[in-house]
Amino acid sequence: MPLEPFGQSAALTFGVELELQLVNLSDYDLTAASPDLLHLLNKKPFPGNVTPEITESMIEINSSVHTHHGPLLEQLQEIRDTLITAGDKLNIGIAGGGTHPFQQWSSQKIFSKPRFQEISELYGYLAKQFTIFGQHVHIGCASGDDAMFLLHSLNRYIPHFIALSASSPYVQGRDTLFDSARLNSVFAFPMSGRAPFTLSWDQFSNEYFAKMENTGIIKSMKDFYWDIRPKPEFGTIELRVCDTPLTVERAAALAAYLQALCRYLLERKEVPPVEDDYLVYNYNRFQACRFGLDGAITHPKTYETMSLREDIMTTLRKMEPHAEALGSTPALKHLSDVAKQWSDAQYLRKQRNVQGSAEGMVDSAIRCFRGEPMNY
Repeated sequence: MPLEPFGQSAALTFGVELELQLVNLSDYDLTAASPDLLHLLNKKPFPGNVTPEITESMIEINSSVHTHHGPLLEQLQEIRDTLITAGDKLNIGIAGGGTHPFQQWSSQKIFSKPRFQEISELYGYLAKQFTIFGQHVHIGCASGDDAMFLLHSLNRYIPHFIALSASSPYVQGRDTLFDSARLNSVFAFPMSGRAPFTLSWDQFSNEYFAKMENTGIIKSMKDFYWDIRPKPEFGTIELRVCDTPLTVERAAALAAYLQALCRYLLERKEVPPVEDDYLVYNYNRFQACRFGLDGAITHPKTYETMSLREDIMTTLRKMEPHAEALGSTPALKHLSDVAKQWSDAQYLRKQRNVQGSAEGMVDSAIRCFRGEPMNY
């Protein structure tokens, strides 16, 4: 079946998806509570959308389409409060974070939905290991060509979003020494990585996608787990590298940063993207996953090695006029404070030491999601 035409979407509109942890408040492990939670939530109007995820200890929430940071943040806070109220009734904790620190993948239950069952049958244990939690951000594009231009122009900034959102230092009870270990689970899937290089939607759709469909390997864009992928049914591109932050405030700030970057890139004042930009892509992504804000990346055009933290700070300052025009100055201020201070991964490591246990660290994450002050 040919790929559908690229849909109409207002440029620079945006929306957020967040995958969230469902926690047993007795032992702070994950709990297979999504069927009960979704049943309860379906009894009343929900301020956005909430859906199951691949295992029953996860849910996904979706915002509406927005044009400005403020209304997006307000909706995410309303969604959070609605979830907390429902979770309290079921004695379920709800938390952000890219991984749960000590859950065992073999204990997870695949949600009873045909697509999830198909994924489980195809990928085996990888499906349960996909009990990880990410933030996805959609950006509206005026055309398919704009979508492909932005998709490849953003490759330079992917490490920013990995480092600023990193919140998955622990896996299966161990400190991985990565700030974002979640992405290692994504990389295990054969259709992960990055999109093929083309700046033409027609070429992508009629040549690359058509050939891939003919192989029988893929059926739709959902079968690609790329870091950024086009979503023609929505008229968007979807950034997929972020861990779910500990707070909805950070989630909204990350979305606003992406919106400002896209506004800047669409002015086309930078040298256009080329295939060779990807020579340093995997290494830069590794640096951001492994070391977070303390990583060192290589510029894809000049091959200059630079501090990731300093590159983020420089870019945030460069985006200030765009943030002002979009009404998202507070969002960039939030991320500037993150870059100067603590990432969520660093915060979780500190809480592990302060609380004296992984269970205490999970409790801290639950409190963060509820909007309680982060105790640095």
